[in-house]
Amino acid sequence: MIVDDEAHIRMLIGQALEELEDEDVIFFTAENGEQALQIIREENPQLVFLDVMMPKMNGMEVCRKVKKELGLNDVFIVLLTAKGQELDRQKGLEVGADLYMTKPFDPEVILNKAREVLNLQG
Repeated sequence: MIVDDEAHIRMLIGQALEELEDEDVIFFTAENGEQALQIIREENPQLVFLDVMMPKMNGMEVCRKVKKELGLNDVFIVLLTAKGQELDRQKGLEVGADLYMTKPFDPEVILNKAREVLNLQG
């Protein structure tokens, strides 16, 4: 699942992952935190690339709700943010993020992480 309020970032992540479509991977997208939380509840995706700074509900809050309130610990959450400070990284890990990545990101790193989490061969 790709969650970002900026359409071009959703598109960039989608392009980085497009070869996974051949592996029968189903993609979901959301443009804000509320929409993301609803889709996560309904679809229980294995992997979520989640932007931190979004309208309606930020990524930290979505992550906290998914991991702490809903107890969906099998959902692997990668927080994506322009904020690279150690304090921000700590906050992300405290709310339950499995990985914290800063923007701009390397598309190859995104693809490799997705392959690893989804247990797909490269």
